[in-house]
Amino acid sequence: MSKIPKAALSLKQFMLRQEVLKLYRTIFRTIRQVPDASNRRELREWARADFRNNKNQTDELAIKMLLQHGNRNLKELQTSLELSGTGPGSNSDAKVS
Repeated sequence: MSKIPKAALSLKQFMLRQEVLKLYRTIFRTIRQVPDASNRRELREWARADFRNNKNQTDELAIKMLLQHGNRNLKELQTSLELSGTGPGSNSDAKVS
């Protein structure tokens, strides 16, 4: 196996890659909060497929648009979880006096 490193990423590419990885991790952390196991499984499969389908994308503008789309979907999921009382912003742990 060759010890020659792959082509180094430019700073822009590196920063975009970090954004994509952060979004991926955040999506999966949020999916863990979904109460129904079958819905969780479906959401995980959807997220993995979406990232897998776009993993070879190299156009910076396209990646930025995909990030915006992913962040919108993440926000919708977080809002749905909050409205259902299972998200981090919900008061499901609050005690009633």
